[in-house]
Amino acid sequence: MAKNRFHSNDHIYLQVSEGIENMIEQEVLRIGDKLPSVRVLSEEYGISMGTAFQAYYHLEGMGLIESRPKSGYYVRFNHHRFPELPNTPLRDAFSHDVSVKEMISSIYTDIVANDVTNFALAVPDPSLLPAAKINKSVMFALRNTRNNCINYENTQGNLELRKQIAKLAFNWGGKIKADEVIITGGCLEAITMSLKAVTAPGDMVAVESPAYFGIYQAIESLGLKVVEIPCDAVSGINLDHFKKAIRKFNIKAAVFVPNYNNPLGSCMSDENKKQLVEIITKNNIPLVEDDIYGELYFGKARPKPCKYFDTKGMVMYCSSLSKSLSPGYRIGWAIPGRFFDPVNQMKRIQNISSPTLTQAAMAHFLLHGRYEYHLKSLRKALHTQSLRYVQAIIKYFPKDTKVSRPQGGFILWLELNRKVNAFKLRTEAMKNKISIVPGKIFSSSNNYSNCIRLTFGKPWSDEVDYGLMMLGKMIGKMI
Repeated sequence: MAKNRFHSNDHIYLQVSEGIENMIEQEVLRIGDKLPSVRVLSEEYGISMGTAFQAYYHLEGMGLIESRPKSGYYVRFNHHRFPELPNTPLRDAFSHDVSVKEMISSIYTDIVANDVTNFALAVPDPSLLPAAKINKSVMFALRNTRNNCINYENTQGNLELRKQIAKLAFNWGGKIKADEVIITGGCLEAITMSLKAVTAPGDMVAVESPAYFGIYQAIESLGLKVVEIPCDAVSGINLDHFKKAIRKFNIKAAVFVPNYNNPLGSCMSDENKKQLVEIITKNNIPLVEDDIYGELYFGKARPKPCKYFDTKGMVMYCSSLSKSLSPGYRIGWAIPGRFFDPVNQMKRIQNISSPTLTQAAMAHFLLHGRYEYHLKSLRKALHTQSLRYVQAIIKYFPKDTKVSRPQGGFILWLELNRKVNAFKLRTEAMKNKISIVPGKIFSSSNNYSNCIRLTFGKPWSDEVDYGLMMLGKMIGKMI
């Protein structure tokens, strides 16, 4: 009997499946190759038959292998079949007013509709979130918090919650104290308050292109102008273009999403993040860092944020629990570094404090709800879903479709044939009860009209498969 060779904290079946996945990716096992029988796999790895079955079920769920009746398991997909990556328009930066209100308001109702196959809403499906445990934390908060959570909370936020968020910073190597954290109503409020603390109307702010449309809305609401910096689908912000923009314009702040940018899903390397922090520090430009997707990585380790490399307090770190735990509870936070006082003052002026009940509930959950265990499960589910969605896009969409390859988060960015108008596609899709987001709203300049954003937060199902098939047919008719 072979000896069990696994010793890490991962489930054994995940280690076995990962080994097979690597062999498929390296084409040691090719598409169509037959895999060892469950019995042979069990003997080869020194594992039980049940564990061997689990490993194959996991790979089957990712769409990498398939079971054929009375024949066994076969390789059906590998990463070399991924489509080309979307292009990065490398235009010279220019400053301009923001005008995205009308475009965004026209699609917001559709995004939150309940009777559609929703590829537009950028949150994980409720089935992936620990609702029962969260409910227990809410009941604990109601019963054990002074005055049953009726009173205002401290402007800076619930102390226990701030302690738990400080502990979360250990995941990326941060040494944060509770009194450095300000609780906000979601990540966007943290970004908006941070921007307001360091800019005045008419100032210029550097943003990625494409970038999350909520950031454009925040900038527009503050009367600021944007300078768009090209962003690569893999490596993120183009630092050369950022340096050119700094020389050309009087940039007062930057808002970037270095880890799993929305909508590209790109992730900057540690070296580039370190260089970015050096650039903003040298030029005295506060960096508002949105790290809302940082915990949703598919690899072995969490990517570091820019805040990790910040020694002068110039990075205003923003994040939330909206993408990983409870979208509706609106718990976010800012760690504004040297700008703590003005941001805290903005919070006091804006809404006095965030809701008492949800803060107390999330503090209890983070302390007792096994958040890390939940994250591990969520990451695995999202990684599986990302592969299934891409496989369906390859199957159903025109061959010239270009697709991003995020290594975290739950967002895909698709560049379609130039003949496709994404707004018209969205209108046609809604007639078929399918919701997507057109790419044009991710820039305030005239870019990305043939691009769309799809989210894979919804677990794979016949409904998802049908929705992607219908989308592919609609796109095909436009070419």
